[in-house]
Amino acid sequence: MTACIIGWDHTKFGRHDGEDVESLIGRVAAGAMADAGVGPDEVDAIFLGHFNAGFSRQDFTASLVFQAIPALRFKPATRIENACATGSAAIYAGLTAIAARKARIVLVIGVEKMTELAGPAIGETLLKASYLKEEGEISGGFAGVFGLVTQLYFQKYGDQSDALAQIAAKNHKNGAVNPLAQMQKDLGFEFCRVPSDRNPIVAGPLKRTDCSMVSDGAAAVILADMDVALTKPKAVVFRAAEQVSDYLPMSKRDILAFEGPRLAWQRSLAAAGLDLLDLDLVETHDCFTVAELIEYEAMGLVPEGQGARAIGEGWTEKDGKLPVNPSGGLKAKGHPIGATGVSMHAMAAMQVAGEAPGGTQIADAGLAGVFNMGGVAVANYASILERLR
Repeated sequence: MTACIIGWDHTKFGRHDGEDVESLIGRVAAGAMADAGVGPDEVDAIFLGHFNAGFSRQDFTASLVFQAIPALRFKPATRIENACATGSAAIYAGLTAIAARKARIVLVIGVEKMTELAGPAIGETLLKASYLKEEGEISGGFAGVFGLVTQLYFQKYGDQSDALAQIAAKNHKNGAVNPLAQMQKDLGFEFCRVPSDRNPIVAGPLKRTDCSMVSDGAAAVILADMDVALTKPKAVVFRAAEQVSDYLPMSKRDILAFEGPRLAWQRSLAAAGLDLLDLDLVETHDCFTVAELIEYEAMGLVPEGQGARAIGEGWTEKDGKLPVNPSGGLKAKGHPIGATGVSMHAMAAMQVAGEAPGGTQIADAGLAGVFNMGGVAVANYASILERLR
């Protein structure tokens, strides 16, 4: 890939009372353009990642950025949606526009406002990212879907509750020093491991600390071709960007194999000419702790069924051989659906540029992997980022 990220902006994730999708979009769009030193006249295209599916009444959102930045009026603006990988889908659309030479500079925004809905309605909305004909009646909504995945994993490989609690504790410890994270509190292993009134069972073996939170927020990046990037003070290049899509119904695949994520990782590493452990960190899609556990296996860090070894031996801690989710991940940083993929790429770009927020910076980070997933291993995006300058 020859496109680069040359600027970014990111709201704190959490509850944004008094703001709506429109205000969040405008805030990060202006911030990213200022960070990149790019004026509205230089932007060739806009891609907006916004899942919605009922989270907000305003469903046609591509042009809302014009409200905040009128000088962008008449630029082509397109909304992109691909479940929890919506943000990455928007970034990849921008990369495609640059590769096709239809654009030199692209503004990509990811946004979601989830907190206007009540709890049951949130679960119903999220369940739309599954195959409703077969999975729509699973108890517990989308958490119930991953609760089922967790039960199947436990049946095949044994009870992994310790490993899930270790992943949750790691990500909360990382999020505690990220000023952009929704939850900035180190909960510790015991709290994450033992069910309690404050950490109840949610679905199957999954407790509240195993589940990402309901979030509002937005993130934006500016993409540019290589010629433009070389004129900017900072640039993070895409060494690889691979998308792999799989069947939607879980019944049509081995749901524990995460074949789509595995193939996306294999293709991205091959395209970049790298081995996994050449990376200095990974931001991966921990919508539920069991997802991060299986993703250790899909990325090739450990064989199938041995995900617990990676967390148990400290490999994925910030000082381990492959730090995973130094930002706190979706678990602690938050998971506003449409914003997530853009956030993950922005966080990885900040790392390799030496600008990671708070205490999240990995020393001497030069290569970062990003894995963003829509549905249960259905829409899979794997990127590898490297600092260009």
